[in-house]
Amino acid sequence: MRRASADWISRCTPRRGHRRGPRTIASDDRATRSLGSTRKDDHIRLAAEQRREPAARNEFDDVEFVHHALDGIDVERIDLAAHVGDWTWPVPLYINGMTGGSDTALGVNRTLARAARVAGLPMASGSVGIAIDDPDAAASFTVIRDENPDGFVMANIGAGRPADHGRRAVELLGADALQLHVNAVQETVMPEGSREFSGWLRGVEATVAAAGVPVIVKEVGFGLSRRTLRRLADIGVRIADVSGTGGTNFARIESARGEDGFAYLAAHGSSAVACLLDAPADGPQLLASGGVRTPYDVVKALALGARAVGVAGTFLTLALEGDAERTAAALERWCTELRMLHALLGAETPAALAHTDLLVRGRAREFAELRGIDLTALTNRSQPAQRSDEESR
Repeated sequence: MRRASADWISRCTPRRGHRRGPRTIASDDRATRSLGSTRKDDHIRLAAEQRREPAARNEFDDVEFVHHALDGIDVERIDLAAHVGDWTWPVPLYINGMTGGSDTALGVNRTLARAARVAGLPMASGSVGIAIDDPDAAASFTVIRDENPDGFVMANIGAGRPADHGRRAVELLGADALQLHVNAVQETVMPEGSREFSGWLRGVEATVAAAGVPVIVKEVGFGLSRRTLRRLADIGVRIADVSGTGGTNFARIESARGEDGFAYLAAHGSSAVACLLDAPADGPQLLASGGVRTPYDVVKALALGARAVGVAGTFLTLALEGDAERTAAALERWCTELRMLHALLGAETPAALAHTDLLVRGRAREFAELRGIDLTALTNRSQPAQRSDEESR
């Protein structure tokens, strides 16, 4: 695993038992730091409030497996290993980026990192930008590596940041990969957001070149379209997380932090299901997140082409309670159920789910039809003749 360089860590992390010497902080600098920490706590609070709302239907409910009663296999035959880029993860599931930058966030990340270590899941941080701006916030991110020294860790930074910030985020966490999030909708609604988007594509390309580790470009809950995925592939992005609608809604969160002036953008964007259907064959390898509520949603995303699936808000409530054992038990239960669902569907591996028969209905079907996507090929993928034809190409 990568380790942060000593000089960067020494600048960012106070030594235990060492009092900082006196220093002068300009009032506007102090206010900026306070605003950043408050914003992170607002995000956690408002995201948790969304989790307490009654479970809503989303487009994962539009996807159905055709049940073949004699297709099941023994659960002992299941190999859940996920092949993402040059990595092999033990399961096709990861804890997606949530938070960092405040005392509350430090507790959440500590709990999640401990649970990830026990369950063996990859984990992403929230945006490290606040720690680059304010080294005093670094501990809320470095706790992830402290608690999970040998795990797979993804640092996270925003697309509007300079390319070297991605490298510094990776160094701070000793990260194995960098999540580079694109969040134009969130920035539009955020009271203090930036609305200068025209340089983002060039910035993504520069960050990919400078990061020193593989870069995973992800949305924050509004989806990546076919056009966007092709543009990412053109600049060398190999892996993308479509991160669609249906989960934590940052338009609602930022609208609530402001004056609700953009409440109407809450329905903007595309679901993970729609994005997976829309994805080009020559695009990046796909991860999926956004609206994932159960292991059944995970296997649906895998059957639609995702290599692995990220979950965030579903585990936020447990993480806020600070109970790493309960959080780890929930993660392990998901992994157990994933194995059982693979056996039920007759898929020895996550990749084998690409040969299951799917029906797509409702809003997801309407999206596909409007985008010119033929869904009939999904309905008979388990037929031996069709599988043989596909595998010979």
